[in-house]
Amino acid sequence: MEQKIQKSIEDFSKAINEVTDTQSLEEVRIKFLGRKGLYAQLFEEFKSLPKEEKPKYGKVLNVAKNQAQQKLDEVKKNLESQSSESVSKFDFSLPGRRRSIGTKHILTQTLDEIKSIFVKNGFSVYQGPELESDHYNFESLNFPPDHPARDMQDTFFVTENFVMRTHTSPVQIRLMEKEKPPLRAIMPGKVYRNEAISAKSYCLFHQVEGLYVDTDVTFAELKGTLVDFARQFYGSKVKYRFRSSFFPFTEPSAEVDIWWQPEGKEGRWLEILGCGMVDPNVLKNVNIDSEKYTGYAFGMGVERIAMLKYGIDDIRLFYDNDKRFLDQF
Repeated sequence: MEQKIQKSIEDFSKAINEVTDTQSLEEVRIKFLGRKGLYAQLFEEFKSLPKEEKPKYGKVLNVAKNQAQQKLDEVKKNLESQSSESVSKFDFSLPGRRRSIGTKHILTQTLDEIKSIFVKNGFSVYQGPELESDHYNFESLNFPPDHPARDMQDTFFVTENFVMRTHTSPVQIRLMEKEKPPLRAIMPGKVYRNEAISAKSYCLFHQVEGLYVDTDVTFAELKGTLVDFARQFYGSKVKYRFRSSFFPFTEPSAEVDIWWQPEGKEGRWLEILGCGMVDPNVLKNVNIDSEKYTGYAFGMGVERIAMLKYGIDDIRLFYDNDKRFLDQF
């Protein structure tokens, strides 16, 4: 055993003195100090020595290995020092490279702007689950059992009683169940419709719905709130109109249009949101006294809002992840 240890010291000394670069140094390390190297083999042989010989050779073997490791580290340090000295100095006169960082998606930017406008006007922000029960998505919102929106052509049914929510109105129900009036809140989030994908429709989109419930709430207040939003978002000169409409959960109901006229094209009225006074049946469903309290609600699609503001004519562009499109915003 003593002769093998002495020979390992001589072989290592010869090998380390022939090292000229990091590659040859690594070869020496693997040969002598690697997991299957020479010293690992010697330690395996050491285990089979008689008990009385282990103290003597164990110490010698450890010293030899440690000295080899120290010499290897020393040579490595010298090689790295020589390498750093040979590298040319950095030219500080060169122009800097601009760091490329990500930005918020255009839908996130639009949603943030919408939320900012309503928060400044006293609205809180609430969110709810995207997987919703029939009770919250339809029944509590005054949808009759035979309403077309319950049909498979519009709704993604997960089970008989659970759907991917088709609007964020269920969050209004959850809020009214949890808290008592006065309530003033918006509910942003993703919604899902079982629709054919085209330039104007998608199976997934984003909504922001709003709710205000208190005593003596009027349609005039609703109109003032939405006109103020349109002017802040699209500019003070925006042209708008309110049209009568129908929604199961509001009565009376209306849709809001703005005048849209792209450069070089013929202008037309385009809907940006639906709204109305909360139907008394909805208030009754959440145990709010409809004789004492009234309220208004509204809902808008974030994609539609963004398309009209930025002149985007295909909703699919929001989801294609095309950097050429995203870099414009």
